[in-house]
Amino acid sequence: MYWFIPILIVLVFIAIAGSSLYFYHIAVARSDKSFLSRNPDLEIDPGGDQGNASESPFAANEAWWNRQVFADWSIRSDEGFTLRAYYLTADRPTNKTAILAHGYSGQANQMASLVEVYQQSLGYNVLIPDARGHGRSDGTYIGFGWPERKDYVKWIDEVIRRTGDETQIVLHGVSMGAATVMMASGERLPSNVKAVVEDCGYTSVKDQLAYQLNRMYRMPAFPMIPATSLLTKLRAGYSFQEASALAQVKKSNIPTLFIHGDADTFVPTRMVHELYASSPADKKLFVVHGAGHGLARFNDPAAYDREVAQFIGHYVK
Repeated sequence: MYWFIPILIVLVFIAIAGSSLYFYHIAVARSDKSFLSRNPDLEIDPGGDQGNASESPFAANEAWWNRQVFADWSIRSDEGFTLRAYYLTADRPTNKTAILAHGYSGQANQMASLVEVYQQSLGYNVLIPDARGHGRSDGTYIGFGWPERKDYVKWIDEVIRRTGDETQIVLHGVSMGAATVMMASGERLPSNVKAVVEDCGYTSVKDQLAYQLNRMYRMPAFPMIPATSLLTKLRAGYSFQEASALAQVKKSNIPTLFIHGDADTFVPTRMVHELYASSPADKKLFVVHGAGHGLARFNDPAAYDREVAQFIGHYVK
């Protein structure tokens, strides 16, 4: 009478395996991410201070970006991927360089507004990589910042190699890029790295995916997150459990500016408070009223630029 139990177990296993393959494809694999355009958590509020909903926060500086003459840089990741970046020198010679990190499913040119701030207003050289699995860089998967943290260690070394031992470096990332620079900050970095600016990063990959799985699909974290994490470990070499910005921040002694919008429902604002509380380094918290995900500067550019300039100015001379 219990003959059906093994069959039921097999059917459940098949269902979980199939679902984890689907979730891996849409979340981790390098693939079309157009589903994000339908996510209300990423919409610009047409009734708020963020401006017209038809105006892209990334398009505003597109014309400026297209006028710049970038140098092409490239490195090889530990796995053998060719990673590419744009490098823009300051108008005047300087030993200050900002390395920027874009968000999930983005690419380097979406950081144009920050490139302009650092290069034009602050007088920095700027390096803007395409993350693995994005833009012009190789890679068949997205690491949510975890394998990318090692890529950024390599980019830091490359900046020092090319610009000299006196180089002073700031890391500035948005969303997944913020997680990337926080995760990198917990590694053993050269003293050239003077400050980190993280804008709307998440505490960990497991926390963020579990949150979005519930919010987008009304599904619990178990068993989908552990099953997809195992598949990711097999296919991409990392697990969701180990990919923790929170754990890395706890190990970091690099001064960090934590930025978040208080209307962020894609990476919930509570995460920045947990990250900030866990940091033992010199730090500051800047929460932008009414800003959704990745829109802190779009919401209040004057305050954003002032906070960034004042914070990094304490450490970069």
